[in-house]
Amino acid sequence: MSVLKRPAFHIKHLKTLSSDKWIKLALSNPIEILIDHAHCERKAAGIAIQLMFRYPSEPNLAEVLSPIAREELEHFEKILYFLKDKGIQLRALKPPPYGSELTKNVRKKEPLRMLDSFLVAGIIEARSHERLSILALNSQDSSSKHLYESLLESEARHFGIYWQLAQTKFDKEDTLKRLNELIKKEEEILSNTFILPRIHS
Repeated sequence: MSVLKRPAFHIKHLKTLSSDKWIKLALSNPIEILIDHAHCERKAAGIAIQLMFRYPSEPNLAEVLSPIAREELEHFEKILYFLKDKGIQLRALKPPPYGSELTKNVRKKEPLRMLDSFLVAGIIEARSHERLSILALNSQDSSSKHLYESLLESEARHFGIYWQLAQTKFDKEDTLKRLNELIKKEEEILSNTFILPRIHS
């Protein structure tokens, strides 16, 4: 395998870079990674919708989250059609512990629950941005490379939206402190071994 490439830019607020081991595993299993990312896009849409239902009276929340949910579903469909063109059907995959373990750190009491929900959703988007950037740089298949490149911008923008929601609705110093705590938890989760090729393994 050629020298592994990494993004020239820093993914804001992520403390840990993806390991060479993850990159090699992902590149060696391109179809499984694509199927997993389709599931990631579907779940991301679900998170945005869930937050709209949980906080129906929160000012300006639905106006921000509804476009995210719609775009995530558009990406889900885009990957579905990409796979279909290759003769591949979507199938269930064993999920990594990443999302569920990170979500366990969301505090139960409001308004802390809202803050943590925004930050966890943002961290997931930031990690997706980093890993799709890596896949776009290293993929040997031109069509897959183009697909990943087409998804990149929105992942970064979605992180920015969740981060802005947190900063707007909560004290900025408290928000940054909590974000750093959750990022440390994310680092711990990723350090645990999960040998199957997944976007968040």
